[in-house]
Amino acid sequence: MKRLNFLLCAVVLLSCGTTRQVNNNSMNAFPKFDKEGHRGSRGLMPENTIPAMKTAIDLGVTTLEMDVVISKDNKVVVSHDPYFSADITTTPDGKILTKAEASKLLLYQMNYDSIQKYDVGVKPHPGFVRQQKLPVSKPLLSELLQATEAYAKEKGKAPLWYNIETKTKESGDGVAHPAPEPFVDLLVPVIQQAGVAERTIIQSFDRRTLQVLRSKYPQFKTSYLIDNNNEKTLEQNLLELGFVPFAYSPHYTLVTPQLVKACHDKGMKIVPWTVNDKAGIERLKGLGVDGIITDYPDLF
Repeated sequence: MKRLNFLLCAVVLLSCGTTRQVNNNSMNAFPKFDKEGHRGSRGLMPENTIPAMKTAIDLGVTTLEMDVVISKDNKVVVSHDPYFSADITTTPDGKILTKAEASKLLLYQMNYDSIQKYDVGVKPHPGFVRQQKLPVSKPLLSELLQATEAYAKEKGKAPLWYNIETKTKESGDGVAHPAPEPFVDLLVPVIQQAGVAERTIIQSFDRRTLQVLRSKYPQFKTSYLIDNNNEKTLEQNLLELGFVPFAYSPHYTLVTPQLVKACHDKGMKIVPWTVNDKAGIERLKGLGVDGIITDYPDLF
């Protein structure tokens, strides 16, 4: 009888352990419908900043979308452009940059302690009149991930997903950024150290960075970004890429019922960008897309 009781207890413990494992896996599952805040919440807060990410979390996004570049001292910095954009930048001495001046301020030619002295939140953005203004600098990816993970936990939110874009192109290699392989080699450890690798997708228009990930870090999910002037078919784009990624992310104007079906037939998610009106979001949801990237996560 004692032996029977022992066996029954063992079965119960194993069952509990199995249940916990299933629950953990389900918590890390890709969202049924992915609500992505573009550059955090670009339409509402200064883009690619920690306040923008926190606002997106408050609005219920499932994924934080952002861009990363590399500084001269090999820090992974959250920034859409490899330079300081004239639309959002104020210099340490309070100067407003012209476009010509801004384009010369390459982040890859600056150490991070210099980068963080520039403000990217107080200048009104000409394209986003609802954007709240506040003093803020470009954060390190490591700092942002630490802040968003803590904030989501504090707010009782489900574990966040991250969609991180590598800002590379062949003409910029060695000038505006490292070549794809050293870029990826700097990025991956930051994500791993933050403990969010299983909930991270790395996306790019530059198929070279995705190919590096495929060969060196195949455990990472990837997404192929497709610009609105890309006239190739899905099959042609995937042939050039050389593999089927986790997700296909076309400009929203390229999405058709046929493209949605073709992506799903290949086992890919389809997550279009950047949809900034409620009607557009609802139309694409009706086509069966797996998620949407928007500057206005308050539209979800």
